[in-house]
Amino acid sequence: MKILVIDRDEVSAQMLGSRLEDEGYEVVRESVKNEAVARMKKETFEAVFFDPAPLTDARPLMLEIRRILSAYTYLVLLSQNTAREDAVKIGCNDVLQKPIGDADAKEKAHNAERMSSLIRWMGDDSEDFPSAGGVISKSAFNQIFRSAIDRSGRYGERAYVVIITVENYDDLKIDFGAYAADYAVSKMAFHLAQMRRQSDIIGQTGKNQYTLLLQRPLTDTEQIEAASRFAAGLEELDEIAPPKCKSVQISVRLVNLPSGQLEAEHLLVKKEYESGE
Repeated sequence: MKILVIDRDEVSAQMLGSRLEDEGYEVVRESVKNEAVARMKKETFEAVFFDPAPLTDARPLMLEIRRILSAYTYLVLLSQNTAREDAVKIGCNDVLQKPIGDADAKEKAHNAERMSSLIRWMGDDSEDFPSAGGVISKSAFNQIFRSAIDRSGRYGERAYVVIITVENYDDLKIDFGAYAADYAVSKMAFHLAQMRRQSDIIGQTGKNQYTLLLQRPLTDTEQIEAASRFAAGLEELDEIAPPKCKSVQISVRLVNLPSGQLEAEHLLVKKEYESGE
């Protein structure tokens, strides 16, 4: 991932850049806004970490960055006193507080990579999956997903995705055949459709993956409880592993929009029911 750091404090920019480079990212530093703008017109960046100083309002620079690069470029506001909620309301994905700590810088970069990857995956229309049984198609889910990101920046609305994946799908296909792999996914999908609430928006986003969109949770823990509810329901699911298949590995991950922060993760191993293993 290629990251642009815009900060007139050259010492701060150098330290941040070094921390990101240690994580394997390609980093470009610019201390002058106009030079940064010129750079963005010539190069592509997946994420931009920027301090708007001497300006006190970050929104004009944020809008210019999005206009030049992309509406979904990951933006991190560098600030000493701005809360994440306020940074999101002006259109950023997250905020990194100064003075910058090593762990914080690395976490924001990992979140940026996760969010950018998620947007690319959802927007990949090379393969779609039809709507069925209360589960919408990937293309339809992508439109709602992007709308949720837009609304988080425009209105400060909180949103999350719960991503549920058969992790060893390819191994099942190789070791036991396509039928066994698809059997596990179809069993999981049927159970998810039964578990979903009337207001839940769920789409098939991969051959082995389903994603639930949670918008405007009423409490601070509602999204955590939703991820736990699906994980617990899948934990109780029997007969998901086809005969002779040792196990099916399922992950349930809760990701914050638009920060990309992984807020919860459950890893389940479902054994072959008939074998009693």
